[in-house]
Amino acid sequence: MFFSPRAGQLAGLLALLLSTTQLQAEGLPQVPSTPKNLIIMVGDGMGPAYTSAYRLYMDDPATEEVEETVFNRLLVGNASTFPARESGYVTDSAAAATALSCGIKTYNGAIGVDSQKQPVPTLLERAKQAGLSTGVAVTSQVNHATPAAFLSHSESRQSYDELAQSYLATDAEVILGGGQKYFPESLRDKFRAKGYQVLTQMDALEQVNKPDVLGLFADIHLPWVQDEPEADRLATLTRKSLELLSQNNKGFVLLVEGSMIDWAGHGNDIGAAMGEMHGFANAVEVAEQFVRQHPDTLLVVTADHSTGGLTIGANSEYRWNPEAIRGMTATAESIAKQAIATDQWQQAVTTGLGFTPSQQEWLQLDQARMQGQDAMTKALRTTVNSHSNTGWTTGGHTGVDVQVFAAGAGSGLFRGHQDNTDIANKLASLLPSPTPAKVQ
Repeated sequence: MFFSPRAGQLAGLLALLLSTTQLQAEGLPQVPSTPKNLIIMVGDGMGPAYTSAYRLYMDDPATEEVEETVFNRLLVGNASTFPARESGYVTDSAAAATALSCGIKTYNGAIGVDSQKQPVPTLLERAKQAGLSTGVAVTSQVNHATPAAFLSHSESRQSYDELAQSYLATDAEVILGGGQKYFPESLRDKFRAKGYQVLTQMDALEQVNKPDVLGLFADIHLPWVQDEPEADRLATLTRKSLELLSQNNKGFVLLVEGSMIDWAGHGNDIGAAMGEMHGFANAVEVAEQFVRQHPDTLLVVTADHSTGGLTIGANSEYRWNPEAIRGMTATAESIAKQAIATDQWQQAVTTGLGFTPSQQEWLQLDQARMQGQDAMTKALRTTVNSHSNTGWTTGGHTGVDVQVFAAGAGSGLFRGHQDNTDIANKLASLLPSPTPAKVQ
């Protein structure tokens, strides 16, 4: 029997009404059927294997059970990710973000435009028209593919300078992440002229108590979580974004992206991947707590695609050893940099990895060290993959479905299987009607 997406949305709304009625009958606190605030969080590249690996990575070996994570608690469904037909079945981040923002399929590389390269309204633009506040908080440069597809329009995701310029017209109250390289002082001055507080240091964010803030906290991307585990940057950006945006009594829409999960996947770097997953999970927990305190808020978490073809176990062995990852004190990239810079490089490697490589691995690392930092970084990643028995099938993206997590008002709409465009269209359907234009 044919089951249309529209029928699925109606079924979801019916389930929502039934659950609300049940709560009333049981005398429990009533969750509003439609949300005032929307939080969408994207773990870039975070396919199902990533959340499974993260659960095992966070497991306490001293207990019998494998403890749940925030992803277990919030799981409600999954979503397909394929782009428009001309780009085949495997999406890039731009087409996937456009699907999640605009509710359309488009070609790989497109930012907020359809297959004919015509602009399509984004979720944040629609929210603006409805009088809501909007914001983005990411660990990549703020003009990278995912945030750009929620804020702007371009035929090519590579048009970083033009996208940065276009943000002047978005009037988003909060733009936080990296990207100083793409926002020269002349552009920052234009943001200041519009009333924005322009920040380049994370510490300064603590003093911000009103919206309209552009925070550029790195030249390109924020530091890897594995290199600065105590910083908890994405959680901090998420918390401040919620604080600022919630000052609008009409509501808000916030996009949060754990951007560098994807970058770790491209590098087949399981250590960095688990670090970025932890940073993203912490940010999701901040949003989850906000939903508990503000039941008129909807939280939807998903991924744009999966990266790297990550497998938990490889080489025909029924084994995965996260202990080889837990002991790392820095990313393979940082360990390689230190190993290149010192004659006591073996000690630096052992300390950084948290385990001692085998004799054969030392020989391979020695050869790689003589070839430079990139080769050394790759060799260290291979060593960690070997010790943890982690498998990878590609340095690119894969076409698998991704998971969908949700909580709060309207979360029942996202149960079961859906397409990534359905997520955008459901979110858009929950926005209030656009604010009528004032008569001049």
